[in-house]
Amino acid sequence: MLSPRRPSAATWRPGHDRRAERHPAAPGALRPTDGREPTAVVLGGGIAGIAAAAGLAERGVRVTLLEQHGQLGGRVRAWPREDGTTMSRGFHAFFRQYYNLRALLRRVDPTLSGLTAVADYPLVAANGLRDSFATIPRTPPLNMAAFVAQSPSFRAADLAQIDTTSVWELLDVDFPRTFSDHDGESAAAFLDRLKFPDKARHLALEVFSRSFFARPEEFSAGELVGMFHTYFLGSSEGLLFDVPVDDYDSVLWAPLGDYLERLGVEVRTSERIEALALDGPGVAVQTEAGSVHADWAVLATDLRTTRQLVADLTTLEPDWRARIAETVNAPRFAVWRLWLDRLVADDRPAFLGTSGYGPLDNITVLERFEAGALRWSQEHDGSVVEVHAYALPGDADEASVRDALRAELARVYPETAAAAVVQEEWLVEDDCPLVGTGPWVRRPEVATPDRRLVLAGDGIRCDFPVALMERAATTGFLAANQLLAQEGLAGHDLWTVPTRTRHPQLLRGRQLLSR
Repeated sequence: MLSPRRPSAATWRPGHDRRAERHPAAPGALRPTDGREPTAVVLGGGIAGIAAAAGLAERGVRVTLLEQHGQLGGRVRAWPREDGTTMSRGFHAFFRQYYNLRALLRRVDPTLSGLTAVADYPLVAANGLRDSFATIPRTPPLNMAAFVAQSPSFRAADLAQIDTTSVWELLDVDFPRTFSDHDGESAAAFLDRLKFPDKARHLALEVFSRSFFARPEEFSAGELVGMFHTYFLGSSEGLLFDVPVDDYDSVLWAPLGDYLERLGVEVRTSERIEALALDGPGVAVQTEAGSVHADWAVLATDLRTTRQLVADLTTLEPDWRARIAETVNAPRFAVWRLWLDRLVADDRPAFLGTSGYGPLDNITVLERFEAGALRWSQEHDGSVVEVHAYALPGDADEASVRDALRAELARVYPETAAAAVVQEEWLVEDDCPLVGTGPWVRRPEVATPDRRLVLAGDGIRCDFPVALMERAATTGFLAANQLLAQEGLAGHDLWTVPTRTRHPQLLRGRQLLSR
């Protein structure tokens, strides 16, 4: 029997999109050849730090990974509660466009069996409109045509109202230029200029800007255009996504931690970083447990910690340190997980986006996909429900937010009104980066003025149209590649959706008509 043919490197793609773009890394040796063992310390065990540590260790670099929490995963970590259940910082969607994050996960799960597809993530607005993505084709422009044909929020008649000059900015993209093209403009201002229909604003603003934990008036228009391109106009991977089949730690980060240790990485959790110094020919990191010395450092912490550590690096260029200091954290967000004494209705989706329901941004029914939550649900005949509130006002009182969330949950899912809360976990954080309207080139990038130090994370500038978890993974690999190149070691290829328009023929037609 003939074995199936494996696709060649020239034809292989990381997903369904045949136009996915490969960004080859610098060539080099797969392991050090001169007998020297380079060393690196990675500060932060989130997605960016894990990617950087894997990328370095796979090329023979001796890595120490430092993480302040007891688990890896950073802002996507999960941790155990005393009763055996788990908690996390909220629902995360693993889109099919997340090629580099998925490449990281495939290190321990080659078939991605730890992810399961979400059949749909409907969006419901308080005005009664409801949008679905379940039956929309994956490939543009068919996806746009099908969406307009079926959406109650964005109708064919609305197309006539859209500004015909501004709309080309959604199609005429070329990254990273497109990010800079919208310097100083917010997502809300861009949609005003576009004359985007009011009824569809919950799609364009609530889904995209608030997924960045940002208010539409503070969120970058360039990032909004980038996300339209990545998820809708520039990719044929579709708008649906996957989620882990159990808590993040069990499925994702604990296995990747084991993988790193098998590569020789020293993984040190529950160790807070106190100081970073550029020490002689290398770097020195001070933690609660002592000091770590290495040739290189990957700074993959949250931006608040990054700002604190960089402030002490007084030998580096003042303007570069000023750029780090200019970074801003997004507003607070709240995650409230409720273990209820009864089940929500059978037809409730695993994930529901909301708009116009006070502070409520979405609802997750965890037993729909998470094994641990399903066990609890079956044992207690109840549901595990999570509600999120993004971009809370600075003066928002937590007790008032909780009351409003409980009321709005009952408004959307009336069967929860009489449900008793068996147990609960309330979490408020403010450590996400704000992707604001300032100049794109002022955002800190992976490279720094010192060859011993690189940056990584979802708040770090990247030339590619990537964001959120995918930006974290991508910049983690880019950080590793930058250091590996110094030793003549091969980097890791990266993939993205096309970085330019998929529809050059439309742009050429526009140019002909404008003559």
